[in-house]
Amino acid sequence: MTHPAQPAPAPPPVRRLTVLYDARCPLCVQLRGWLARQRQRVPLDFVPAGSAEARHRFPRLDHRATLEEITVIGDAGQVYRSEAAWITCLWALDGYRATAHRLATPAGLPLARATVLAAARLRAARTGGNGPDGCAEGRCVPGHGGAPGRGWDRRGGPVPPPG
Repeated sequence: MTHPAQPAPAPPPVRRLTVLYDARCPLCVQLRGWLARQRQRVPLDFVPAGSAEARHRFPRLDHRATLEEITVIGDAGQVYRSEAAWITCLWALDGYRATAHRLATPAGLPLARATVLAAARLRAARTGGNGPDGCAEGRCVPGHGGAPGRGWDRRGGPVPPPG
C-alpha cells in the first residue's frame, strides 16, 4: 500500500528582518532612513554592513559581499540579496506589500531590476563613482551580481533560499 506524498513543510513565517546597508554610502543611509520612517508590518533592524555587530550576529555570512549589495536577513536565517532584498524590504512595509508582490512576479521583476539600476546610476552621479564616502561603482545598490530571490509563499511571505 502506498501513502500519498506529504507536502513539503511550509517555511517558517518571517517575523523580523535585518537590513545590512553600507553606512559610508549617502544614498544607502538615505534609503535606510526612508525605510525606518515607514510603518512596518514586519520589523526592520538596520545594521551597518561589515560592522563588528554584523560579523557577530551573522558569523557565517560573506561580509565583503554585503558591502557590495544590500543584504536582508530573515529571523529564520533567510538571506536575500540584490532586487530580492529590496522587494523583501517593501514587503515588510505596511503601505508597500502589494507593490512587493507585483515586483516579485515574472512581469514585475524586470521593473525591479531597472529601478535598482537607476538607483545605482543616481548613487554614482551623487558620489562621482568612487567618492570619498567609500561607495564604489555598482556598490550599495542591488543588481550587480546577486541572484534574485526564490519568490513568495502562499501566505504572502518571502520564501527562504535553498540550503
